[in-house]
Amino acid sequence: MFDFTTIYDRHGRDALAVDGIGMPGGFAPAAPDPGVDVIPMWVADMNFATAPAIIRKLEERISHPLFGYYEITDDYYNAVIRWQQERNGVQDLTRECIGYENGVLGGVATALSVFCSRGDSVLVHSPTYVGFTSVLENNGYRIIHSPLVQDGDGVWRMDYADMEERIRREHIHAAIFCSPHNPCGRVWTMDELKEAYRLFEKYDVKVISDEIWSDLVLEGHRHIPSQSVSADARSRTVALYAPSKTFNLAGLIGSYHVIYDPTLRDRIRKESSLGHYNAMNVLSMHALTGAYSPEGEAWLEELRQVLTENVRYAVGYIRSHFQGVSVSMPEGTYMLFADCTQWCAAHGCTLKELEEKIWRVGVAVQDGAMFHGSCHLRMNLALPRSRVEEAMDRLARYVF
Repeated sequence: MFDFTTIYDRHGRDALAVDGIGMPGGFAPAAPDPGVDVIPMWVADMNFATAPAIIRKLEERISHPLFGYYEITDDYYNAVIRWQQERNGVQDLTRECIGYENGVLGGVATALSVFCSRGDSVLVHSPTYVGFTSVLENNGYRIIHSPLVQDGDGVWRMDYADMEERIRREHIHAAIFCSPHNPCGRVWTMDELKEAYRLFEKYDVKVISDEIWSDLVLEGHRHIPSQSVSADARSRTVALYAPSKTFNLAGLIGSYHVIYDPTLRDRIRKESSLGHYNAMNVLSMHALTGAYSPEGEAWLEELRQVLTENVRYAVGYIRSHFQGVSVSMPEGTYMLFADCTQWCAAHGCTLKELEEKIWRVGVAVQDGAMFHGSCHLRMNLALPRSRVEEAMDRLARYVF
């Protein structure tokens, strides 16, 4: 019904995914050899056109040529409430609990300012989303990593004993929780969430829950909002959402928080207001109402099928063709986190040297070291299937 096969030329179209290739600083992949086209598989930006319902909403608004001051509409709040109810089973969300954020990381920074003093220790799981690292370091907090561990089936798990020891030893009272997890792709079960929140309650740890990937769970899995775990979880958690990852709208800016506790809500909103910057763009408001419409939901369901098939293909291909590279099957997101430890050891190659080989043939995967992966690559699979197949073919022929 929707188009997930067209390959768009994004050069010169405000696309970091392609125009950022080769930029200095080490964040982006290096440029390929001359004459080799780039397959963008690094930054978490989909190479699919956004939902048609969003485009129509934006065109409708742009057709009226005045863009002055405005108020957030009832349609915006009602769209968020309906979406959370139908997608995540949330039954009692009200508009008072919803607050705008320019971005999830901005919401993280605001919540940390309320929960912590500069120099405080903050718990995160590792591997760790690079954005969390930036926010914590830029704002002067101590990052305390609790490593996720892989079980016998390669599934990433929380180490509750390690979490408790670090919380107790470091006197931690704030944690950033990633659900679904980026970059590992875990969709946490209710039992896992309950055990984590048992520790958070025991040690009075406030929780900032990044749930931006909550819509992008793969087939056979379901997102459970952290705030639904218990009454205590509901009161101690700031949950952060956005349509940007789901519908490829990051360039429009626009996220939101859900906070049930009225005192916490007032403190977060006051802190957020201090910089006089956290204001919604009128187009992002209309984009959200288009995204969170029935047609937007239909588009998302088709996208989830495409992503599930891409993930299954890529995981199967890597396991059968790249000896020494191991990868866990993600349950959510469209990212793979591939462990190249054995391959690098067998070939006397460092991770950086391996990445250089991959980048030279135009497969622009991301360095996993910045996500605290010991010898990992982070790979974006939100591309037309033909491009994923081309990337795997290039890796098989020229690299692995």
